[in-house]
Amino acid sequence: MSRLRATDPDADSLLGRYLGDRRFALALPRAVGLQILHPAVAAAIVAHAPSSLWHHKKRVVSHLVHLAYTPRDPHPAVRYGHELVHGVDSRGRRYHGLNPELFFFQHATYVDTLVTAIETFARPLRAAEKEELYADCRRWYLRYGISARPMPETWAGFTAYLDRVCATELAVTPDSALLTPALLRPDAWWPRTLPGPAVRTLLHPRTRELLEVPLRPGDRAASAAHAIAVRTVLAGLTPRARLIPAARR
Repeated sequence: MSRLRATDPDADSLLGRYLGDRRFALALPRAVGLQILHPAVAAAIVAHAPSSLWHHKKRVVSHLVHLAYTPRDPHPAVRYGHELVHGVDSRGRRYHGLNPELFFFQHATYVDTLVTAIETFARPLRAAEKEELYADCRRWYLRYGISARPMPETWAGFTAYLDRVCATELAVTPDSALLTPALLRPDAWWPRTLPGPAVRTLLHPRTRELLEVPLRPGDRAASAAHAIAVRTVLAGLTPRARLIPAARR
């Protein structure tokens, strides 16, 4: 049992400031790339998402952000939204949306993406800040009411967990192959504004490896220029104006 207590995010914490920020939404190709390479998650998206990949992710992530900021207990909404998500993946293995290992993996992709979003579009994080942010993300997860058994207690433990899952559990399947074109060319929400080099640079290295999407010459420079442009534009906005609608509410 975790020693942390589930609490609402502090508006002044890194989690409170950045989870509902447009910059987190911009970095979502990183999380989605990992998710579509998990056979169970990819199968669930193909079988249960009624719309295109990015319209689906806009709805899911907006709801995720809303649940993180609301003072109400999110567990009933989480259970309602996931208990009917079940089936058989392309390997013939059964999956269920409320399975703790599967649920935490998806949460982990968002944690990894949140750190990437801050460091790409805002500023570098010190080691102590990553530890603090991860502690906030653990409290965020505990609010869901799903077993915390798979959740590491430290940032180092979390990075080791994600490395292990990426190395041993991710694979290209017919479902992930079906979703890959949409991943690389977002057609909705904030990721739609990303140029191709930024999408490729944001992807987790394991995603690029498995999907055979190497960085092209000039991708890192073009992505860095895009990140500077994002920082410049958002610097002129109030903190509230930087939030996606789900966080403003």
